[in-house]
Amino acid sequence: MSNASRWYATREAVKAAVGITGGKADALIDSYIETASEALEKLLSGRRFIPQTETRYYPWPQKAGKSTVLYLDQDLLAVTTLQAKAQDASPTTIAAADYFLEPVNEPPYRRIEIDLSSSAAFEAGDTSQRSISVLGRWAYSEATKAAGALAEADDGTETALNVTDSSLIDVGDTILIGTEAMFVSARAQLTTGTTLNDTLAASQSDVTVTLASGAAAKQGEVLLLDSEKMLVEAISGNDLTVQRGYDGSVLAAHSSGITVYAPRTLTVVRAVNGTSAATHADAAAILKYAPPADIVNYVQGLAILSHKQASSGWTGQIGGPEGAVQVRPFDIAKLEEKIIANYRLVTF
Repeated sequence: MSNASRWYATREAVKAAVGITGGKADALIDSYIETASEALEKLLSGRRFIPQTETRYYPWPQKAGKSTVLYLDQDLLAVTTLQAKAQDASPTTIAAADYFLEPVNEPPYRRIEIDLSSSAAFEAGDTSQRSISVLGRWAYSEATKAAGALAEADDGTETALNVTDSSLIDVGDTILIGTEAMFVSARAQLTTGTTLNDTLAASQSDVTVTLASGAAAKQGEVLLLDSEKMLVEAISGNDLTVQRGYDGSVLAAHSSGITVYAPRTLTVVRAVNGTSAATHADAAAILKYAPPADIVNYVQGLAILSHKQASSGWTGQIGGPEGAVQVRPFDIAKLEEKIIANYRLVTF
Protein backbone atom coordinates (compact mmCIF):
# COMPACT_ATOMS: atom_id res chain seq x y z
CA MET A 1 0.00 0.00 0.00
CA SER A 2 1.80 3.10 -1.21
CA ASN A 3 -0.19 5.51 0.94
CA ALA A 4 -0.87 3.17 3.84
CA SER A 5 0.03 5.66 6.52
CA ARG A 6 -2.22 8.49 5.37
CA TRP A 7 -5.80 7.45 4.77
CA TYR A 8 -8.34 10.22 5.14
CA ALA A 9 -11.36 7.96 5.70
CA THR A 10 -11.80 4.70 7.57
CA ARG A 11 -13.10 1.30 6.56
CA GLU A 12 -16.09 1.15 8.90
CA ALA A 13 -17.20 4.70 8.00
CA VAL A 14 -17.32 3.81 4.31
CA LYS A 15 -19.05 0.49 4.96
CA ALA A 16 -21.65 2.10 7.21
CA ALA A 17 -22.40 4.79 4.63
CA VAL A 18 -22.95 2.18 1.91
CA GLY A 19 -24.66 -0.40 4.13
CA ILE A 20 -22.01 -3.10 3.66
CA THR A 21 -21.92 -5.75 6.41
CA GLY A 22 -19.47 -8.52 7.15
CA GLY A 23 -15.87 -8.66 6.05
CA LYS A 24 -16.01 -10.00 2.48
CA ALA A 25 -15.58 -6.56 0.89
CA ASP A 26 -12.98 -5.25 3.33
CA ALA A 27 -9.96 -5.56 1.03
CA LEU A 28 -11.85 -3.90 -1.81
CA ILE A 29 -13.08 -1.04 0.37
CA ASP A 30 -9.53 -0.56 1.68
CA SER A 31 -8.20 -0.24 -1.87
CA TYR A 32 -10.82 2.39 -2.69
CA ILE A 33 -9.92 4.46 0.38
CA GLU A 34 -6.21 4.23 -0.33
CA THR A 35 -6.69 5.25 -3.94
CA ALA A 36 -8.97 8.12 -2.96
CA SER A 37 -6.47 9.35 -0.36
CA GLU A 38 -3.70 9.37 -2.94
CA ALA A 39 -5.95 11.13 -5.44
CA LEU A 40 -6.73 13.84 -2.88
CA GLU A 41 -3.06 14.64 -2.28
CA LYS A 42 -2.37 14.76 -6.03
CA LEU A 43 -5.40 16.97 -6.60
CA LEU A 44 -4.08 19.43 -4.01
CA SER A 45 -0.51 19.48 -5.37
CA GLY A 46 0.87 17.26 -2.63
CA ARG A 47 -0.79 18.92 0.36
CA ARG A 48 -1.09 16.56 3.36
CA PHE A 49 -3.43 16.53 6.33
CA ILE A 50 -1.48 14.06 8.46
CA PRO A 51 2.12 15.15 9.16
CA GLN A 52 5.23 13.64 7.66
CA THR A 53 8.57 14.09 9.42
CA GLU A 54 11.26 14.46 6.78
CA THR A 55 14.15 16.55 5.49
CA ARG A 56 13.48 18.74 2.46
CA TYR A 57 16.27 20.40 0.48
CA TYR A 58 16.26 23.80 -1.21
CA PRO A 59 18.74 25.80 -3.31
CA TRP A 60 20.40 28.85 -1.84
CA PRO A 61 17.51 31.33 -1.81
CA GLN A 62 19.09 34.35 -3.46
CA LYS A 63 16.43 36.40 -5.24
CA ALA A 64 16.87 40.03 -6.27
CA GLY A 65 20.10 40.13 -4.32
CA LYS A 66 18.45 38.92 -1.12
CA SER A 67 19.25 35.64 0.62
CA THR A 68 17.39 35.97 3.90
CA VAL A 69 14.03 34.43 2.92
CA LEU A 70 13.47 30.76 2.09
CA TYR A 71 10.18 30.04 0.32
CA LEU A 72 8.81 26.55 0.97
CA ASP A 73 7.09 24.26 -1.52
CA GLN A 74 5.09 22.44 1.16
CA ASP A 75 3.26 23.25 4.40
CA LEU A 76 5.54 23.32 7.44
CA LEU A 77 4.27 22.76 10.98
CA ALA A 78 7.51 22.72 12.98
CA VAL A 79 11.27 22.73 12.41
CA THR A 80 13.60 20.28 14.11
CA THR A 81 16.84 21.30 12.39
CA LEU A 82 17.62 24.04 9.87
CA GLN A 83 20.98 23.93 8.10
CA ALA A 84 22.85 26.00 5.55
CA LYS A 85 25.70 24.66 3.38
CA ALA A 86 23.86 21.34 3.63
CA GLN A 87 25.93 19.75 0.85
CA ASP A 88 29.24 20.58 2.55
CA ALA A 89 31.12 18.17 4.78
CA SER A 90 30.40 20.48 7.72
CA PRO A 91 26.93 22.06 7.38
CA THR A 92 26.02 25.11 9.46
CA THR A 93 23.08 24.66 11.83
CA ILE A 94 21.01 27.80 12.23
CA ALA A 95 19.66 28.22 15.76
CA ALA A 96 15.91 28.52 16.26
CA ALA A 97 16.42 31.94 17.83
CA ASP A 98 17.94 33.23 14.58
CA TYR A 99 15.00 32.71 12.22
CA PHE A 100 11.26 33.28 12.01
CA LEU A 101 8.57 30.94 10.68
CA GLU A 102 6.03 32.87 8.63
CA PRO A 103 3.24 33.81 8.51
CA VAL A 104 3.60 34.62 12.17
CA ASN A 105 0.04 33.98 13.36
CA GLU A 106 -0.26 30.21 13.00
CA PRO A 107 0.92 27.23 10.96
CA PRO A 108 1.17 25.97 8.36
CA TYR A 109 4.26 28.05 7.61
CA ARG A 110 5.24 28.79 4.01
CA ARG A 111 8.56 30.60 4.44
CA ILE A 112 11.54 30.88 6.78
CA GLU A 113 13.10 34.29 7.33
CA ILE A 114 16.47 34.95 8.90
CA ASP A 115 16.23 37.31 11.88
CA LEU A 116 18.04 40.36 10.55
CA SER A 117 19.17 41.29 14.06
CA SER A 118 21.18 38.06 14.23
CA SER A 119 24.44 37.10 12.54
CA ALA A 120 22.90 34.02 10.93
CA ALA A 121 22.60 33.66 7.15
CA PHE A 122 21.55 31.26 4.44
CA GLU A 123 24.87 30.27 2.86
CA ALA A 124 25.47 28.41 -0.40
CA GLY A 125 28.66 26.62 0.62
CA ASP A 126 30.39 24.56 -2.08
CA THR A 127 27.33 24.81 -4.31
CA SER A 128 24.05 26.69 -4.29
CA GLN A 129 22.24 23.45 -5.15
CA ARG A 130 20.46 21.76 -2.24
CA SER A 131 22.36 24.02 0.10
CA ILE A 132 19.51 24.54 2.61
CA SER A 133 17.98 21.59 4.48
CA VAL A 134 14.87 21.72 6.64
CA LEU A 135 14.11 18.77 8.92
CA GLY A 136 10.63 19.10 10.37
CA ARG A 137 6.99 18.07 10.38
CA TRP A 138 5.24 18.84 7.11
CA ALA A 139 1.46 19.03 6.65
CA TYR A 140 -1.44 21.47 6.48
CA SER A 141 -2.66 20.39 9.91
CA GLU A 142 -2.02 17.88 12.69
CA ALA A 143 -5.24 17.97 14.71
CA THR A 144 -5.80 14.92 16.91
CA LYS A 145 -8.52 13.37 19.04
CA ALA A 146 -8.23 11.27 22.20
CA ALA A 147 -8.58 7.58 21.34
CA GLY A 148 -8.26 5.64 24.58
CA ALA A 149 -5.07 4.05 25.86
CA LEU A 150 -2.87 1.00 25.58
CA ALA A 151 -4.05 -2.00 27.59
CA GLU A 152 -0.52 -3.39 27.82
CA ALA A 153 3.09 -2.24 27.68
CA ASP A 154 4.76 -2.17 24.26
CA ASP A 155 8.44 -3.03 23.77
CA GLY A 156 8.72 -0.95 20.61
CA THR A 157 8.52 -3.85 18.14
CA GLU A 158 5.01 -5.26 18.57
CA THR A 159 2.62 -5.02 15.64
CA ALA A 160 -0.44 -6.25 17.57
CA LEU A 161 -1.36 -3.74 20.26
CA ASN A 162 -4.14 -4.20 22.81
CA VAL A 163 -6.18 -1.08 23.56
CA THR A 164 -8.87 -0.10 26.04
CA ASP A 165 -11.61 1.09 23.68
CA SER A 166 -12.33 -0.20 20.17
CA SER A 167 -15.07 2.36 19.50
CA LEU A 168 -12.52 5.14 19.03
CA ILE A 169 -10.11 3.56 16.51
CA ASP A 170 -10.86 2.05 13.11
CA VAL A 171 -8.95 0.50 10.24
CA GLY A 172 -7.44 3.39 8.30
CA ASP A 173 -6.75 5.60 11.31
CA THR A 174 -3.25 6.90 11.90
CA ILE A 175 -2.64 6.94 15.65
CA LEU A 176 -0.02 8.69 17.72
CA ILE A 177 1.48 7.24 20.92
CA GLY A 178 4.10 9.53 22.36
CA THR A 179 6.04 10.68 19.29
CA GLU A 180 5.48 7.51 17.25
CA ALA A 181 2.85 7.41 14.54
CA MET A 182 1.28 4.07 13.59
CA PHE A 183 -1.16 3.08 10.88
CA VAL A 184 -4.02 0.75 11.86
CA SER A 185 -4.40 -1.94 9.17
CA ALA A 186 -6.66 -4.44 10.98
CA ARG A 187 -8.49 -5.17 14.23
CA ALA A 188 -8.95 -8.50 16.03
CA GLN A 189 -11.07 -9.67 18.95
CA LEU A 190 -9.76 -9.42 22.51
CA THR A 191 -11.50 -10.39 25.72
CA THR A 192 -13.02 -7.44 27.56
CA GLY A 193 -12.26 -9.19 30.85
CA THR A 194 -15.91 -9.72 31.71
CA THR A 195 -18.68 -12.22 31.05
CA LEU A 196 -22.40 -12.29 30.33
CA ASN A 197 -24.27 -12.30 33.63
CA ASP A 198 -27.67 -13.33 32.26
CA THR A 199 -29.15 -15.30 29.40
CA LEU A 200 -30.14 -13.79 26.06
CA ALA A 201 -32.87 -15.03 23.77
CA ALA A 202 -32.53 -15.14 19.99
CA SER A 203 -34.84 -12.14 19.73
CA GLN A 204 -34.39 -8.65 18.31
CA SER A 205 -36.43 -7.33 21.25
CA ASP A 206 -34.06 -8.77 23.88
CA VAL A 207 -31.70 -5.79 23.85
CA THR A 208 -30.58 -5.55 27.49
CA VAL A 209 -27.25 -7.28 28.03
CA THR A 210 -26.20 -7.67 31.66
CA LEU A 211 -22.48 -8.11 32.22
CA ALA A 212 -20.55 -9.13 35.30
CA SER A 213 -18.93 -5.68 34.96
CA GLY A 214 -20.52 -3.01 32.80
CA ALA A 215 -17.39 -0.90 33.20
CA ALA A 216 -15.54 -3.38 30.98
CA ALA A 217 -17.56 -2.27 27.93
CA LYS A 218 -17.55 1.07 26.11
CA GLN A 219 -20.45 2.85 24.45
CA GLY A 220 -20.10 2.58 20.68
CA GLU A 221 -18.14 -0.67 20.77
CA VAL A 222 -19.24 -3.72 18.82
CA LEU A 223 -19.15 -6.66 21.23
CA LEU A 224 -18.88 -10.28 20.20
CA LEU A 225 -20.88 -12.89 22.17
CA ASP A 226 -20.36 -16.35 20.71
CA SER A 227 -20.64 -15.47 16.99
CA GLU A 228 -23.18 -12.65 17.30
CA LYS A 229 -22.08 -9.01 17.14
CA MET A 230 -23.89 -6.38 19.20
CA LEU A 231 -23.51 -2.60 19.01
CA VAL A 232 -23.47 -0.95 22.46
CA GLU A 233 -25.84 2.01 22.35
CA ALA A 234 -25.97 2.85 26.06
CA ILE A 235 -24.55 1.67 29.40
CA SER A 236 -26.28 1.90 32.81
CA GLY A 237 -24.35 0.16 35.55
CA ASN A 238 -23.88 -3.42 34.44
CA ASP A 239 -26.74 -3.24 31.91
CA LEU A 240 -26.02 -2.50 28.27
CA THR A 241 -28.59 -1.50 25.67
CA VAL A 242 -27.50 -3.04 22.39
CA GLN A 243 -28.45 -3.49 18.78
CA ARG A 244 -28.65 -7.23 18.14
CA GLY A 245 -27.41 -9.11 15.09
CA TYR A 246 -25.12 -6.22 14.13
CA ASP A 247 -22.93 -6.10 11.01
CA GLY A 248 -24.74 -8.99 9.34
CA SER A 249 -24.12 -11.43 12.19
CA VAL A 250 -26.72 -14.07 13.01
CA LEU A 251 -29.10 -13.50 15.92
CA ALA A 252 -28.65 -16.27 18.51
CA ALA A 253 -29.38 -17.29 22.10
CA HIS A 254 -26.55 -16.95 24.64
CA SER A 255 -25.88 -18.59 28.00
CA SER A 256 -24.81 -16.82 31.17
CA GLY A 257 -21.08 -16.94 31.84
CA ILE A 258 -19.79 -16.70 28.26
CA THR A 259 -16.81 -14.42 27.61
CA VAL A 260 -17.48 -11.05 25.99
CA TYR A 261 -15.08 -9.87 23.30
CA ALA A 262 -14.42 -6.60 21.45
CA PRO A 263 -12.08 -5.78 18.51
CA ARG A 264 -9.41 -4.24 20.76
CA THR A 265 -6.28 -5.80 19.26
CA LEU A 266 -4.93 -3.47 16.60
CA THR A 267 -2.62 -4.61 13.83
CA VAL A 268 -0.37 -1.63 13.21
CA VAL A 269 2.39 -0.52 10.88
CA ARG A 270 5.02 0.95 13.19
CA ALA A 271 6.92 4.23 12.90
CA VAL A 272 5.08 5.62 9.88
CA ASN A 273 5.37 9.08 8.34
CA GLY A 274 8.98 9.56 9.31
CA THR A 275 8.59 8.87 13.04
CA SER A 276 10.71 6.44 15.03
CA ALA A 277 9.62 3.32 16.89
CA ALA A 278 9.68 3.62 20.67
CA THR A 279 8.63 1.74 23.79
CA HIS A 280 5.32 2.65 25.39
CA ALA A 281 4.06 2.01 28.91
CA ASP A 282 0.83 0.29 29.87
CA ALA A 283 -2.01 2.85 29.86
CA ALA A 284 -0.09 5.20 27.54
CA ALA A 285 -2.53 7.64 25.96
CA ILE A 286 -3.47 7.15 22.31
CA LEU A 287 -4.34 9.99 19.96
CA LYS A 288 -5.60 9.67 16.41
CA TYR A 289 -5.13 12.19 13.65
CA ALA A 290 -8.30 14.05 12.68
CA PRO A 291 -8.12 15.65 9.21
CA PRO A 292 -10.63 18.43 8.39
CA ALA A 293 -14.21 17.16 8.05
CA ASP A 294 -14.57 18.21 4.41
CA ILE A 295 -11.38 16.35 3.51
CA VAL A 296 -12.73 13.21 5.21
CA ASN A 297 -16.09 13.61 3.45
CA TYR A 298 -14.43 13.99 0.05
CA VAL A 299 -12.24 10.89 0.40
CA GLN A 300 -15.14 8.88 1.79
CA GLY A 301 -17.30 10.04 -1.11
CA LEU A 302 -14.66 9.06 -3.67
CA ALA A 303 -14.34 5.62 -2.11
CA ILE A 304 -18.11 5.14 -2.12
CA LEU A 305 -18.34 6.33 -5.72
CA SER A 306 -15.67 3.81 -6.74
CA HIS A 307 -17.61 1.06 -4.98
CA LYS A 308 -20.87 2.03 -6.68
CA GLN A 309 -19.25 2.33 -10.08
CA ALA A 310 -17.58 -1.07 -9.67
CA SER A 311 -20.94 -2.56 -8.64
CA SER A 312 -22.39 -1.22 -11.88
CA GLY A 313 -19.59 -2.74 -13.95
CA TRP A 314 -18.53 0.88 -14.58
CA THR A 315 -21.68 1.41 -16.64
CA GLY A 316 -23.14 3.93 -14.18
CA GLN A 317 -26.26 1.80 -13.67
CA ILE A 318 -27.05 -0.66 -10.87
CA GLY A 319 -29.93 -3.11 -11.28
CA GLY A 320 -32.20 -4.18 -14.12
CA PRO A 321 -34.23 -2.03 -16.50
CA GLU A 322 -37.20 -1.51 -14.16
CA GLY A 323 -35.31 -1.05 -10.90
CA ALA A 324 -32.14 0.53 -12.25
CA VAL A 325 -30.32 3.11 -10.15
CA GLN A 326 -27.98 5.59 -11.81
CA VAL A 327 -24.59 6.26 -10.21
CA ARG A 328 -24.22 10.04 -10.48
CA PRO A 329 -20.99 11.69 -9.33
CA PHE A 330 -22.32 15.25 -9.50
CA ASP A 331 -22.23 15.90 -5.75
CA ILE A 332 -18.65 14.65 -5.57
CA ALA A 333 -17.72 17.01 -8.39
CA LYS A 334 -19.22 19.95 -6.49
CA LEU A 335 -17.39 18.96 -3.31
CA GLU A 336 -14.18 18.62 -5.30
CA GLU A 337 -14.53 22.20 -6.54
CA LYS A 338 -14.82 23.41 -2.95
CA ILE A 339 -11.85 21.29 -1.86
CA ILE A 340 -9.70 22.75 -4.63
CA ALA A 341 -10.79 26.30 -3.81
CA ASN A 342 -10.09 25.84 -0.09
CA TYR A 343 -6.97 23.70 -0.06
CA ARG A 344 -5.03 23.48 -3.32
CA LEU A 345 -1.40 24.18 -2.53
CA VAL A 346 0.04 27.24 -4.26
CA THR A 347 3.81 27.04 -4.73
CA PHE A 348 6.13 29.98 -5.10
